[in-house]
Amino acid sequence: MRSFWARLGLRARITLLFALGGLLLSVSIAVSTLTIARQNLVNDREDRSLAVGLRNADRVASRLTEETDPEALAVVFDSLTITDRSLPLLRFNESWTAGTPLVFSEDNVPEALVDQVQAGFAARIRTRLGDKPAIVTGIPIPGVDAAYYEAALTNDVEEILNTLTIIMTIAAAASTMLAASLGSWASRRTLTPLADFREAAESLAAGELDTRLTPPADADLASLSASFNGMAQSLEDRISRDGRFASEVSHELRSPLMTLNASIEVLNNSRDDFSSRNQTALDLLTDDVDRFTILVQDLLEISRYDVGTASLDAEPLDVVEFVRQVVAHSPYPDARIDARDLEYLMIQGDKRRLAQVVANLLDNAAKYGAGQTRVELRDRDGWILLAVEDEGPGVSPDERNIIFDRFSRGSAGGRRGAGSGSGLGLSLIAEHVGLHSGQIWVEDRSDGASGARFVVMLPVGESDDSGEEYA
Repeated sequence: MRSFWARLGLRARITLLFALGGLLLSVSIAVSTLTIARQNLVNDREDRSLAVGLRNADRVASRLTEETDPEALAVVFDSLTITDRSLPLLRFNESWTAGTPLVFSEDNVPEALVDQVQAGFAARIRTRLGDKPAIVTGIPIPGVDAAYYEAALTNDVEEILNTLTIIMTIAAAASTMLAASLGSWASRRTLTPLADFREAAESLAAGELDTRLTPPADADLASLSASFNGMAQSLEDRISRDGRFASEVSHELRSPLMTLNASIEVLNNSRDDFSSRNQTALDLLTDDVDRFTILVQDLLEISRYDVGTASLDAEPLDVVEFVRQVVAHSPYPDARIDARDLEYLMIQGDKRRLAQVVANLLDNAAKYGAGQTRVELRDRDGWILLAVEDEGPGVSPDERNIIFDRFSRGSAGGRRGAGSGSGLGLSLIAEHVGLHSGQIWVEDRSDGASGARFVVMLPVGESDDSGEEYA
C-alpha cells in the first residue's frame, strides 16, 4: 500500500484524499440517517401495533367467557379494530382462531413469544411471515385460558427504508464524485504554480539563464518565487563572471603564446646548429606550445558560448564539396567519403564552425579510434546526416552521454591511440552543431565491426543566424 501511495503523483494523492473524505462523510451521514430513520419508523410501528393490540385484547377479554362457543368467536373478531396490515389470532382453551389463517396462524407464532404469554406476560417480537416482516404482539387474557396475538406487517416500513438506502447510496456516490472533482480542481489550482516552477527550472537547466518567474499574488508563493529568481540571478551572474574570466584569461594568453610561437619558429630555423639533445627538447616544446595554442583557441571559442556572444555567419554551402575540401586540407586527406548521389545539396551554415566540426571528428578518430574508416553523408527527410566511423574500441553506452562534456575524454581516452587532448574538442563540436539547430550523438558502427560512429544531423533549411545558441 505504501509503495502504491508513493507511486501516485501529488495531484492524484490530493484528488484521492478528497474523494475518500467525501466518501467517508457521505457514508457517515447515510448510515446515521438510515439508523435514525429505521429506529423511528420501527419504533413508531411497534408503539402503534402495541396500542392497537392492547385495545383489541381488552375487547376480546370483555366478550370472552368460559361459556363462549366457537361460533361466537366470529362476533368477537368483528368487534376488533383491524387494518389491512393487522392480522388477529386468538387462542381459546386448546383451539386457535385466525382472522387470516393463510397468512398468520399458530404455526407463525414464535415459541419464545408463546412461552412469555403463557407465563402471563405481554410481549412482542419481530419476525417474518413468509417473505414479509412483521411485529407479533402477544397478550394473555386473564380469567380464561386464552391469549390474543396480533401481527402487524411492516413491509411498508422495509420498502421505505430500502428506497431511502438507494437514495442515500446514490447521494453518497454523487458526493464522492463531487469531492473528487473538487479535489482535482483544488490540486490543479494548487499545483499550477509548481508547474511554473518546474518549467522555469527546466529552462534554467537547459541553459536559458535569463529565465525568471512572475511573482504570484499568493504571499507564500511570492517568497518562493523571489528566492528562485534570486538563485537564477546569482547563477547567471556567476556563469557570466566565469565566462568572462575564461575569455579574458584566454585573450591575455594569446600575446605570450604569439611570442612563444615566434620564438620557437626562430629556434626551429636554427635547429641544425643544436645538439641532438637540444633538438629533442625543442621538439617537445614545439608540441606542447601547439597543444597549448589549440587549448587557448578552444577556450576562447567556448567562452563565446558561455557569455552569449556566439553567432552564426551563415552562407549557402554545397555539403558534399564542402566536406571533400575539409577532408582534403586536413591531415587525413585519404579518408574515404561515401556521399551516394548527394551532389549539389545546399544548406545554410557557418563555414568556419562546420569545418571545425568535420576536422575535429577526423582528428578524434585518428587520435582515439585508430584512424577513420569512412566519412558518410546522407539525406534524411530534410536533414543532412554526417557520420565519421573509426576502427577503435568504440564508446561504451555509459559514456555516450558524458563524452560531449567539457574536459571529458572517456575512460578509453588514455589508451586509444598515442595522441592526447584536452577533452574540449567534442564539447566544442556539440556547441557548433547546437548553434546550427542540429544534433550529435555517438553509436556503434553500422556494419557491426569494432569502432565508434559519431553522427551529426543538420537541418537542410535555413539556420537561425540571429546570434542565439540552440542546444
